Amino acid sequence: MPVQSDLTVDVVDITDPDDPRVDDFRDLNAADRRPDLAVLPGGEAGKGLVIAEGVTVVERMIASRFAPHALLGVRGRVEQLAAALSRPELTGTPFYRVSAEVMAAIVGFHLNRGVLAAAHRPPPLTVPEVLAGARTVVVLEGVNDHENIGSIFRNAAGLGVDALLFGARCSDPLYRRSVRVSMGHALLVPFARCRTWPDDLAEVQQAGFSLVALTPGEGSVPLHDAVGAARTAFLVGAEGPGLSEATMRRCDVRARIPMSRGTDSLNVATAAAIAFYERSRSLEAQSS
Repeated sequence: MPVQSDLTVDVVDITDPDDPRVDDFRDLNAADRRPDLAVLPGGEAGKGLVIAEGVTVVERMIASRFAPHALLGVRGRVEQLAAALSRPELTGTPFYRVSAEVMAAIVGFHLNRGVLAAAHRPPPLTVPEVLAGARTVVVLEGVNDHENIGSIFRNAAGLGVDALLFGARCSDPLYRRSVRVSMGHALLVPFARCRTWPDDLAEVQQAGFSLVALTPGEGSVPLHDAVGAARTAFLVGAEGPGLSEATMRRCDVRARIPMSRGTDSLNVATAAAIAFYERSRSLEAQSS
């Protein structure tokens, strides 16, 4: 079947799953070989690639600062992605076209979504860069579940949060599962890692943010009473332990989500989404 003439990518047919040109997509589930690992389990350097999976996520990667250097997909995905694959910035980028069977042999499992893109990681953003111009941010401490991180990115994108900051003991936000669960918003919503935790929170406060610790603990106020500052940073912790006491002491206010039936907490991504919604309502009321 002929390739559309207006595509800027180079469509290359691959029939051998051992072809070295597709090594950046190989063994995606292998803990000791995954191409999206910056550091391998043995401590040696990994490829540290960012892998986008599925049509929507690949489209968002192409529109982000994570410029793909290669794509891998079945024939039908070339057609579905035709508009994105015609963008001038992709000129000369290879799209390796394969059968579903060859793709499964390359990645190590059957990939229902049928398309992947790989990008090198650009230089990381700094805390001042992601805070500039932001009104609402979320700061994570100890959040090490990739799906929760992906969900928080997606919630942030949908509910008006401008940026994410990652504190101590957080997992890699660019792991393939996080990017997939975020529906690609991990590539679009700005984020930065805090270098000195929790001292970096002073930098957030100095930028004019009110630090709101989400916790059901003693001394917390109802959430809707804590979201009205001109610039607000929500702090969320890991499932179970939540935020550390040292971190909460740095915050301006502790806020809780009122709950019923003896429930003491929610999933971290769900709790964050409720906070984001309350914040968006507050900002809307202020502007009306």
